[in-house]
Amino acid sequence: MNIIVCIKQVPDTTEIKIDPKTNTLIREGVESIINPFDLYAIEEAIRLKEQHGGKVTVLSMGPPQAESALREAIAIGADEMILLSDRKFAGADTLATSYTLSGAVKKIGDYDLLLFGQQAIDGDTAQVGPGVAAFLQIPQTCFVRKIEKVEDNKITVQRLMEDGYDRIEMELPAAITVVKEINTPRLPSLRGKRNAKKAELIIWNADDLGFDENEIGLNGSPTQVIKIFSPELKKEGEKYELPSEELAEILYKKLKELGR
Repeated sequence: MNIIVCIKQVPDTTEIKIDPKTNTLIREGVESIINPFDLYAIEEAIRLKEQHGGKVTVLSMGPPQAESALREAIAIGADEMILLSDRKFAGADTLATSYTLSGAVKKIGDYDLLLFGQQAIDGDTAQVGPGVAAFLQIPQTCFVRKIEKVEDNKITVQRLMEDGYDRIEMELPAAITVVKEINTPRLPSLRGKRNAKKAELIIWNADDLGFDENEIGLNGSPTQVIKIFSPELKKEGEKYELPSEELAEILYKKLKELGR
């Protein structure tokens, strides 16, 4: 069973910086980590490999420094790593990112399952996994809390819902995004760290994937950040100690004044 895990290196939440000209995150030179939700996807891929054989390929799009995230994934137990790195990819929104990743998946070719973390902590959109599946025209589902079985070229999963879960069966190849309830990620082993140091990193740029520059990066992004600012904090309040009937009347009048 060949599995591709799409991961993202994200800025540590205490080290976020914004480019004032492009209003995009500055990633170069900023302390970064593997997106925490992606660790659950990596772990689940390794467990599936241990059960069914095959290999796990980790795929990421980002600047050269994203190599450290890929090598960490190898140390955990992944087998191969591919980095999509090109200045032309910079500033991509979720659509352009999904398009770029799908192009890389097509180039890889031989895969049974795509795994993603639930979402990235720097964007919280949860759109890239479904977006990649849409470009590849393969079945997909999100918020998977458990993979029940993989057999007869089908996968059966439990999709987390507010009031329980849905059981979903899909033909392979398919794409799923996983939630943290699915497993407990393992730590890198000493042998894994040694393997990560000597593992080959494959780097693909826009030309390697045959992309039109108008479909990737900022050029291929229909949504762009126009302005970033901190909201003005207004702290004010009133305190009442009254019987509930009188309090309800006062609250009603206040809400009416505010147009609520």
